[in-house]
Amino acid sequence: MNTIRIALVGQPNVGKSMLINAMGNTRLKVGNFSGVTVSKKLVKLSHRDYALEITDLPGSYALNEYTREEKVTRDFLATDNYDLILNVVDSTNIERNLYLTTELLSLNKKMLLALNMDDEAITEEIHIDAQQLSKLLGKRCIKTSAAKKTGINALLDAIVEIFEQENSQAKLQFSEVIEEEISHIVQFFQEKHFDAPMPYRESAILLLKEDPVIFKVFRDTPVWVELQPLLNRAFEHIYLHYQSKDLDDIFNEEEVAFAKGLVTEAVQFQVQRKTTLTEKIDSILIHKFAGLPIFLFLMWALFQLTFELGSVPMDWIDAFFASLIDATKNTLGDTELASVIGDGAIAGVGAVVLFLPNIIILFLGIALLETTGYMSRVAFLLDGFFHKFGLHGKSFIPLVSGFGCSVPAYMAARTLKNERDRLLTLFIIGFMSCGARLPVYVLFVGAFFAAEYAGSVLFVIYISGALFGIMAAKILKMTVFKGEDEPFVMEMPKYRLPSIKLIWHTVSNQAWMYLKKAGSFILLASVLIWFASNYPKQPEQDSLYQAKIEQAATLPNAEESIHKLNNERALYHLEHSYLGQIGKFSQPFFAPLGYDWKMSVALETGLAAKEVVVSTLGILYGLGEETDESSEGLIEKIQKHIPFAAAVSFIVFVMIYLPCLAASMVFAKEAGGWKYLGYLFVFTTATAWVMAFISYHLTLLLV
Repeated sequence: MNTIRIALVGQPNVGKSMLINAMGNTRLKVGNFSGVTVSKKLVKLSHRDYALEITDLPGSYALNEYTREEKVTRDFLATDNYDLILNVVDSTNIERNLYLTTELLSLNKKMLLALNMDDEAITEEIHIDAQQLSKLLGKRCIKTSAAKKTGINALLDAIVEIFEQENSQAKLQFSEVIEEEISHIVQFFQEKHFDAPMPYRESAILLLKEDPVIFKVFRDTPVWVELQPLLNRAFEHIYLHYQSKDLDDIFNEEEVAFAKGLVTEAVQFQVQRKTTLTEKIDSILIHKFAGLPIFLFLMWALFQLTFELGSVPMDWIDAFFASLIDATKNTLGDTELASVIGDGAIAGVGAVVLFLPNIIILFLGIALLETTGYMSRVAFLLDGFFHKFGLHGKSFIPLVSGFGCSVPAYMAARTLKNERDRLLTLFIIGFMSCGARLPVYVLFVGAFFAAEYAGSVLFVIYISGALFGIMAAKILKMTVFKGEDEPFVMEMPKYRLPSIKLIWHTVSNQAWMYLKKAGSFILLASVLIWFASNYPKQPEQDSLYQAKIEQAATLPNAEESIHKLNNERALYHLEHSYLGQIGKFSQPFFAPLGYDWKMSVALETGLAAKEVVVSTLGILYGLGEETDESSEGLIEKIQKHIPFAAAVSFIVFVMIYLPCLAASMVFAKEAGGWKYLGYLFVFTTATAWVMAFISYHLTLLLV
């Protein structure tokens, strides 16, 4: 007869002994654990051709060394030989009991929860959704009552089934900052192909907890030399976030937040309990009716600040880069080198830096909401709504970040541990209009709508993009990412005042990441676009235009005529450049949307950076490169040459199609390969084309 060795774990007074008695046919052996006077109970019984040996460990509130009982339990679970953990939980005091459960999950052993005292929970009108709790934990939960002897056979059957199956991955989740450091350590182990004594994730968690046993193991390995600096940086980040260097307190707070999140999602209390200050605040901020309007108001206010305050330094930055380009050309003269540096490299980097104030303000607002603990509540608030469209509540953070910049938004999707949910979120982030698309919207809204309606139209554009994304998520969920929704625990951290040092750390890191990753890609893309728009050269046409310019110089209105001829020459060169040839070649694809070849080229240059769309339109419509979204000349040209229906279609296409080159590169890395970028290109292009086609023909009918 095979033997199943079971470690019976629970907090004091959860009914472990009564549960053992309810199992029946037990043989009890009592002794002491080695080296201590703590009582050791070994229970033997049989079920379904298996001999069950249950070691009843001393009641422990946590796996620490504060008491002899807790030290015995901790040491047994860390070093002894057993097959699975049976965690007994008091259903009437479930939140406190689940604190110990979260610590047991970090061991990543085969595990089963007995939700004991279910009869008392029913009497106290406490409803526990055992199925939902099982999904959240990744471990089976069985309702039992030792007093009434209910659920006992189901519990015994589950013990055998879990023993016979492969170990299921526990779903213990920490806050974003700790999950980020865990992922760094895991990535380090993977790159080193390190033979760890336990799974990488569990090793990383114990290292961050400064577990003395695991530290001793790693100090004796060659990898420690490189691992130690990585751990030091991780600790500095965690200390800064929590404003504390007590790792026990930090992880205690994490586990309490996880347990609270479990209870919030899987338990309902009918009996009125004494509410804490946090619960009183939550009753307003995550109220099922008032919560969403409060959140929308806060986000509206944040976007107002982002666009209003950000516009002031944008003018200064724009003027600085314009003067830098002029200085470069004056220094280097009228040469190809001056053009590639000024019109290519500097203009490209300037287009990225131009939107940095908006990005910083947006990141600052989001960081303030995150560090106070509010964003976790919003994720919980939206979880039910998101699930209807195949998304998870935790998708909310990367999606909101997408309104600032897609680069950090893609990286923020790491908080979603389920691969299907993470990929689905990555595919939808691009539907959130990033700050780089704002100049395109401002240009077309300014050209076709009265000033008093411009703000409302912009609001509709941003909301429409988000709605398109949610609908696309539903379609992807029904087709590509099929499968049962896998819930995650929404951590409910305590509210805290934001730390200026932490806010600075968060915002500066994200801003630097934006400049570093986006700037490098856009620099390369800008040089490539410069080359494609300047070659091949047309020396014969240059000679003809030069002769016309010399002739125009003798006329009364010489300055105006020369300016017009220079713009005509630039337009001719662009139309016959590699970029113009691509636009002419692709025009049939865009023709059903109402676009001419110039609009097609603008969209294609926007693949490198959405900011380039406006300057490309300026060149194509004969106004030169020094054009921005507020240029009256460009607005007049747009009104004259682009029909209203085509403009609406163009906005919709820009709203949906592939993000910039920098974001696309980061997407490929986060998704796990270039093939996913190919899928994203096909998906977003097809969706943008279909929605733009519908918008174009619908507008033709209505206007």
